[in-house]
Amino acid sequence: MKTIYKKLLIFLLLLPIAAFAQGTLSGKVTDQASGQPLPGVNVVIQGTQNGTSTDMDGNFSLSNVKRGDKLVFSFVGYKEVVQNYDGQKSVSVVMQEKASDLQEVVVQVGYGSVKKKDATGSVTTVSEKDFNRGANVTTENLLNGRVAGLTVNTSGAPGSGSEIRIRGGSSLFASNDPLIVIDGLPIVNTTNTGSTSFLASLNPSTVESITVLKDASATAIYGSRAANGVIIVTTKKGGKNLSFEYNFQYGSGKLVKTVDVFSGDQYRALIADRLPAKVASLGTANTDWQDAIYRRTDLVDQSATLRGNLFKTIPTRLTIGRTYQEGLRLTNEFTRNTVGLSMNPSFFDNHLKLRVNANYSNETSRFADGVEGTAIGFDPTQPIYDPTSPYGGFFQYRSGDGTLDGSTLSPNVSRNPVAQLLQTFDTGRNNRTFGNIELDYKLHFFPDLRVVVNGGFDESNGERRKLMGRDAGSAPSNANKPFGKNELDLGLQRNKLLDTYFVYNKGINDFNFELTVGHSYQKFQEQYLYQGNILDPNLSDQFPEADIKTDVVLIAYFARTNLSYKDFLLTLSYRRDGTSRFDNNNRWGNFPAAAFAWKLKDALFKSSTAVSDLKLRLGYGITGQQNFPEPNAYLQKYNTGSGTSQYYFGPGPIPIGIAARISPDLKWEETTTYNAGIDFGFANNRFTGSVDAFYKDTKDLLVDAAIPDGSNTSNRAYQNIGSFTTKGIELTLNANVIKTDRFNWNVNFNATTFQRKITELAYHSDILTGGDVAGTGSPVLIFSEGYTPYSFYVFKQLYDANNKPIEGAYADLNRDGIKNDDDRYIYKNQDPDLTLGFASTMNVGNLDFSFNLRASIGNHVFNGVNASQAQYALLQNGAALNNLPSSVLDTDFTTTSNVLHSDIFVENASFLRMDNITLGYTFPKWLEGKASLRLSAGVQNAFVLTKYSGLDPEITNNGLDKTIYPRQRSILFGANVKF
Repeated sequence: MKTIYKKLLIFLLLLPIAAFAQGTLSGKVTDQASGQPLPGVNVVIQGTQNGTSTDMDGNFSLSNVKRGDKLVFSFVGYKEVVQNYDGQKSVSVVMQEKASDLQEVVVQVGYGSVKKKDATGSVTTVSEKDFNRGANVTTENLLNGRVAGLTVNTSGAPGSGSEIRIRGGSSLFASNDPLIVIDGLPIVNTTNTGSTSFLASLNPSTVESITVLKDASATAIYGSRAANGVIIVTTKKGGKNLSFEYNFQYGSGKLVKTVDVFSGDQYRALIADRLPAKVASLGTANTDWQDAIYRRTDLVDQSATLRGNLFKTIPTRLTIGRTYQEGLRLTNEFTRNTVGLSMNPSFFDNHLKLRVNANYSNETSRFADGVEGTAIGFDPTQPIYDPTSPYGGFFQYRSGDGTLDGSTLSPNVSRNPVAQLLQTFDTGRNNRTFGNIELDYKLHFFPDLRVVVNGGFDESNGERRKLMGRDAGSAPSNANKPFGKNELDLGLQRNKLLDTYFVYNKGINDFNFELTVGHSYQKFQEQYLYQGNILDPNLSDQFPEADIKTDVVLIAYFARTNLSYKDFLLTLSYRRDGTSRFDNNNRWGNFPAAAFAWKLKDALFKSSTAVSDLKLRLGYGITGQQNFPEPNAYLQKYNTGSGTSQYYFGPGPIPIGIAARISPDLKWEETTTYNAGIDFGFANNRFTGSVDAFYKDTKDLLVDAAIPDGSNTSNRAYQNIGSFTTKGIELTLNANVIKTDRFNWNVNFNATTFQRKITELAYHSDILTGGDVAGTGSPVLIFSEGYTPYSFYVFKQLYDANNKPIEGAYADLNRDGIKNDDDRYIYKNQDPDLTLGFASTMNVGNLDFSFNLRASIGNHVFNGVNASQAQYALLQNGAALNNLPSSVLDTDFTTTSNVLHSDIFVENASFLRMDNITLGYTFPKWLEGKASLRLSAGVQNAFVLTKYSGLDPEITNNGLDKTIYPRQRSILFGANVKF
């Protein structure tokens, strides 16, 4: 009996301890519709920070759980689930998608964010799961072809920048680049010394989402720089749960296409037929010079990301990355090392939120000269190497005794392009630090009001050195005797930002009101140092010389209010911007905007199960432009001669000051935009999309135009003259075509059509632009009222009875009986009639397959390579013989000047491009379930279908193809490991 009493006493003593005992709960979370496991679901004990997230199989394990605790399961797009813990060892949780999961998506806008369902402007967000796969070395390529109205045109050079355009741009002479904002810091769209691109410093693996603001009602809050749209880049934040991710990608690239020229044997036959007296000048080789200047390439891209809760208080992310990419041109390579840190803790019961983003990058590059034009024209019967040559053992046209001092290069002939690449050591280095610290404080005594202070900093230090020996035939020379090159350029760019604003948010029944009021200050500084070529025996004493740019300062006051009442939304914004680029009388610009939206789903289809989203949007706004090449044009300046431009009086140069031109009355270039759109979703938002129509009118263009003689120290100066318009329609469609337990198929389709037209130019006079096709005074692009910018200005080619072009024979369009420039006409342009994007992602169990297609229909290119090089008279160039594009056989053209501006060289450059194909397989329980492993293989730039005869129909030079850096085709292999 005593024993029973003792046991009962012990039981009673342990009972309260057992009641408060802590246990470990494990379980699995699945999707109700498909039964598939849900990875990344947040599992948190209600009222605490104790939590975890599900793995790739939807499994989780959470310790320190007490009886009576409530576990909250949450995931974007799904209804929250609350589960009671009563001591059970495991639990199965089924989560259901929200009826309108798309509407809960948060999109970034200027100085804040808004739910997709409440957005009133034309805004598109692309998140990480929808980014383009493949070799995306620079950030902008993550969304190429994904957003209606956005084009991204990237060169083939490693780490190179892109021509980014939203709705075609808004200016003729000022910048057409969109404003890019990284974590609240607007950055400069200029590339520093030693760098390949202003976006090359950002590691794409750190990017969480990219939001594109397209219409003025969305962009006007940024005022002074938003005329060409805004791209907001948001990087990944820290996490509360410890995780590690490693990404590896290897690529092997090759040349896809070259310009068709005569082979060595074909060329010998051609010379024997056309220039028999020059047969003795031919060599015995069969050299494909285009093939010789290129190579097979390697790409290695790695990144490692560690996330966790530092000191159990500070959610932190640390990403380390390294990218090595080779270019097709011999010696061309790009290396980037990056470190990214993000911290986003909250204090005082979430009243104070701190966001810290810091990024460091080190870029090293070896640049390569553009020798494509030389390779096309170099004699294919000559060898690459010549063991008797004093010029590094490379073949060069020369004379003399065979020694370096006793030899002279032949004048006015091309130099060996392979030698130029291998003997030029053009290296660059750029160190960049950028980031921001943001404090967001919700007042304790007035929680409806928040105060936000955002300080940003961006500094880039670069250098570029060019080295060439005396034995380099392409080095600078005196009397055709090279003296080599040793140059060093240094560059510093600095950008400082301070934003301060207040946000007041109040909801009363069906009425919600948000007001944002703030001030912005941003300062840009640039300075450069040029050493000059210290091997030049005639180098001026003025070297090294410094170039300290005038600081550019932007100050702004802004306000925005978001009003909602039941199913109606109204957004009003205003920004007053000041810039140091203009004088006091014109320094400030005013940029208002308004947008209205009506949730038709709530008003007219509330009970409908078929219609899950329907919203009408109307927007209006004015944005500004002040980014033109002369930041202090309104000031009277005096320039002294540079180290390469001086006046000589007597034996030496004399520094003098020359009055520079002045543009005293410049003011803001302004763009007014009207936008109407409709967002829709069907079948529980399984099918979603939007249609937008827009019209943009840009006035007071910043133009470098002619002025009356004697009115200035130049015959040209910047003025506000002219206008042009852009109008278009955009369509976006997203669909979960198939969604089952084992098979999911998601597609994205977008289409854009737009038309640009110049409505007024300075003095109503046409402006030839775009550079020369061949030689001085041979531009082929024109600005003309009533036409698209950069239209082709050409002669109308005449043909014989056999449809063969007649050299120098053009239509007498003005019927005056004289063939001259008055007979040229405007014919076609670079703008497409329609651009299309299509992306597909399929998942079958653990297997995934995706591809990206882009198409451009109706765009045209002027083939400047054929126009300037496909004529028989060019077979001989001084002491050398030149090769020709084989297209000369189709035209039999002889003299370049007779045919240079013929419309025969305007070609339809419509294309369909497969940007990427990727196949992957995921092992969800790798390393005994401790990690997941995804292996992938793919092809970058898989194919291009086009009728264009040049290297590539997708060029950036306003439709003028004068040879490009070709894009390589790469085979890719990748691995992703998550712990």
